[in-house]
Amino acid sequence: MTSRLLCGFQTILLLLLIPFASSAVEPAQWAESHVDGLIPLYKHLHTNPELSLQEVETSKLMAKELEAAGIRVTTNVGGYGVVGVLENGPGKRLLIRTDMDALPIVEETGLPYASTVQAKGPEGVVGVMHACGHDVHMTNFIGVARYLAENRDRWTGTILFVAQPAEEGVKGAKAMLDDGLYERFGKPDFALALHVSPKDLAGTVVYRPGFSAAASDGADIVVRGAGGHGARPHETKDPIVQAAQLILALQTIVSRDLDPLESAVITVGAISGGTRANVIPETCHLKVTIRSYSEDVRKQLHAAVEQRARGIAAAMGAPAPEVTIWRGCDPVYNDPELVQRVLPAFRRSLGEENVREVPPTMTSEDFGMFARGGVPTFMFRLGTATEERLKADDGSCSLHTPQYRPEVRPALVTGITAMSSAALELLSKD
Repeated sequence: MTSRLLCGFQTILLLLLIPFASSAVEPAQWAESHVDGLIPLYKHLHTNPELSLQEVETSKLMAKELEAAGIRVTTNVGGYGVVGVLENGPGKRLLIRTDMDALPIVEETGLPYASTVQAKGPEGVVGVMHACGHDVHMTNFIGVARYLAENRDRWTGTILFVAQPAEEGVKGAKAMLDDGLYERFGKPDFALALHVSPKDLAGTVVYRPGFSAAASDGADIVVRGAGGHGARPHETKDPIVQAAQLILALQTIVSRDLDPLESAVITVGAISGGTRANVIPETCHLKVTIRSYSEDVRKQLHAAVEQRARGIAAAMGAPAPEVTIWRGCDPVYNDPELVQRVLPAFRRSLGEENVREVPPTMTSEDFGMFARGGVPTFMFRLGTATEERLKADDGSCSLHTPQYRPEVRPALVTGITAMSSAALELLSKD
């Protein structure tokens, strides 16, 4: 009788445990079954973009979605920044970040949910478009938040969900950090982010250990001269000619001042001066972007830009230029140890063939600022292209173009799977 009762008790206990044993949902399974419920959010974000430092409604929506997932939310951190805190017992602290702002571009995708938004920015009234994939980033971010909130039995620790404003102007990360992000919500043990990769196929993830994206700095140079009649240049100090020489001279900094094994870019992206063909103006204004990886090279570039500007002015007998050089964002450095820890989770959940290493890029991303205080960071990239559209070369697979169009569904499934798998690995109960 005792044996029969014990056997019966064990059977009942086993039946009670079966639901708990089978309740664990893998990220890939969850993403595939929930992605259709996230696509309306994506379309809403795409249709209603907001410029940097104007993310009023976008930040409200991110806060609302995080709160609906059961996450404690604080708003207006460093401007329109949103921080969601999900606590789940003792353990490590993980930061997961998305950006929210869009670009001053008139959309030309022809999509039924294309943006027709116009807004006033520094350039005047402009069209606004999510041409850098931040709508994908935000939708992925909410999907990951929902998954991790629903599957707390699979991890332990604390997650900071950070929705950051003003990435395009590389101001938002610094603003949130300067507003006490780590002091108020705890310094994370790791920080993760993703970014769309327009030339890689949807369904894939690409990564780079070490330096992945460059530091972004800038220079405003006002070349000064003495104006006069265009037919009497000998009576002037022509700032247009001076600016033309300076543009060419700036290009020799990278080619002749730097060690050839170092990476750097100097680009004059804008030049303005004068009003009429027969009037030599007093000034000419140059706007310059400066990209680098190492701090030593960064300082060398800044000094060389100013030296070239002042040297050319002196050679032409012109007044000294006004040179303003500003530091933007730090490079993105993917901590090699963190990358190697996360990669097996990617490969298990996505398949070995869908995870590959790529070269670094000279584009910039202010996610690198979250490494402040020695926090290990890792930003991986999410493919959004198809082979057909890559072959067509129609602009739909290029960021910052009016035609950029990601393959939303497979990209979201892949991004949610990858980010959630990484979080489970870093916050494992084991």
